[in-house]
Amino acid sequence: MGVVVGLLLGAGLFCVWWSFWEPVARPARRADGWAGRTQDLLVQAGAPTVTPAALAGTSIGIGAVVLLVGTALTRSVTIAACFALIAASVPGVLVRSRARRRRASLREVWPEVVDHLASGVRAGLSLPEAVGQLGDRGPVELREPFQRFAQDYRASGRFVECLDALKVRLADPVADRIVEALRMTRDVGGTDLGRLLRTLSTFLREDARTRGELEARQSWTVNGARLAVAGPWVVLAFLATRPETATAYNTVSGAMVLLGGAACSAFAYQLMLRIGRLPEEVRVLR
Repeated sequence: MGVVVGLLLGAGLFCVWWSFWEPVARPARRADGWAGRTQDLLVQAGAPTVTPAALAGTSIGIGAVVLLVGTALTRSVTIAACFALIAASVPGVLVRSRARRRRASLREVWPEVVDHLASGVRAGLSLPEAVGQLGDRGPVELREPFQRFAQDYRASGRFVECLDALKVRLADPVADRIVEALRMTRDVGGTDLGRLLRTLSTFLREDARTRGELEARQSWTVNGARLAVAGPWVVLAFLATRPETATAYNTVSGAMVLLGGAACSAFAYQLMLRIGRLPEEVRVLR
C-alpha cells in the first residue's frame, strides 16, 4: 500500500513540475517576403528544385547578354538597355505564366483528390493510408508528391511532419485547406470529416466552373492589351537597325523619350493586369 501511495505522490509532484513549463510552440511555416512568394511560384510552375536566387541570377545574366549584343548591333546603349530590361523580365514572366496555367489545370483535379480522400475515409482507411493511396490512385499530375508522402510516413511514422512536407511540395492554397482539415481531424478527432470533404469538393467544382467561364471571356481582352503594349517596342527594334535612329536615341532627349515610353508601357501593363485580374487564393494556412 505504501508503494502505491508513493507512486501516486510522485506522479502528482511530476504533474505539478510539468505544469510550470510552457509547451514548445510549433515553428511558423510562413515564407518570408519575396523569396517565399517566388519559391511558391516555382513549385507551382513545376520547378521545385530551382531557387529564387537562381531565377534572379538567370534574369540578370540574360539582361547582361542582351545589353552587350544590343549595344553591338544598334550602337546605342539606351536602346540596348531598354531591351535588356525587357529580356531580364522574361524568366519571371514565364514562371508566373506557367504557374498560372498549372494552377488552372490542377483546379480541375482537386475535387477528384477530395473525392478519393472521402472514399478512403468512408471505406475505413486510416488518414495516413487515405492520403498515401493518392500516390497510386489519385490524379496523375499529383501522384509524385503523395508518393513521397507515403515514403516519408513509412520511414518516420510522423503524420504531422509528413503533412508539413506535403504542403511545401504542393504549395497550393487548396492543398493547405485539405491538409489542415486532416491535421485537425487527427489532433482532435471527429466524425464530420467525410461531410467536410464532400462539401469542399462541391465548392471546388463550382469555383472551377465559374472561373473558367470568366477567364474564357476576358482572355481576348488581355491578349489584345499585351499586343498593344508590345507593339511600340517591336517597331523600335526594327528602327534600331538604322544608324540615324541610334544617333537620335543616344542623346539626352532621346534617352528621356525612351524612359518615358518605358514608364508608360510598364504602368499601362500593370494597370491592365490589375483591372483584368481575377481574385486568386492566397496561402493563409502555410
